[in-house]
Amino acid sequence: MKCFSIDLDGTLLNSQHEISAENLQTLHYLKEKGHQVVINTGRALEDVISYEEIKNLNVPIITINGTVLYSESGDVLYEASLPIDAYKQLLPILREIGLWTMVYTNQGGFPFRNPDVQDLSDDEKEALFKNYNYDQILEKETIKIYKVMAVSRQDQIELVDKAKKAIAGNINVSYASSYPNNVEFTSVEANKGVALERYQQLTGKQFSEIYAFGDGGNDVEQFKVATTAVAMQNAPDSVKKHAHLITKTNDENGFTYAVKELLKI
Repeated sequence: MKCFSIDLDGTLLNSQHEISAENLQTLHYLKEKGHQVVINTGRALEDVISYEEIKNLNVPIITINGTVLYSESGDVLYEASLPIDAYKQLLPILREIGLWTMVYTNQGGFPFRNPDVQDLSDDEKEALFKNYNYDQILEKETIKIYKVMAVSRQDQIELVDKAKKAIAGNINVSYASSYPNNVEFTSVEANKGVALERYQQLTGKQFSEIYAFGDGGNDVEQFKVATTAVAMQNAPDSVKKHAHLITKTNDENGFTYAVKELLKI
């Protein structure tokens, strides 16, 4: 069985955060041919199934950079949360550096999840994050921290590298950037590549080939386990260098173009 592991933002979705008719047709074609389609994204489940087209596909979904794995029927197959101690160490460092911080949990995103604010201006974001009380998150019963996402202003992306250097070797977390102005911290047990391997172990499926499609730094780990890694033309060079193939941009149906080339259709 061939597996097609597909990122959403910047890959399957165009710049307007839409799934084109062409890409949707390709997803249905792959399913009809008996291939395994896997959505492999940094988004939380709520932000994935808000797309009716994806919800109706009934495919496994790997969310939050490999943190939570869902079956075709929506059952949780695996989850890996950040230790609370790691979260308590992480948050003050990010806030001192001056990054906007979003906390993804089993009870939602606080104060928001990225799709809620990604189309706002930096000044609008600044007003929303200012003075938010993060202490209240840990006061919630049975809280699980899935991901801490830190975002900079577009003119301050150097703060992202500053955060990575401050955390590296000091706090036991995994981290990757889906865009140059963000960094996403998750459990060391979670990344998109490990999640693909874990999905096979949990379901007993064995993929003869894995085609991984992505555009961000958080896709590099799935590229490493893929037999064919496909980077979008809109991906930064730091991501493209890990790919076997470069396809067209996400605004040119690069996913569909690559599938047709790979399968000779």
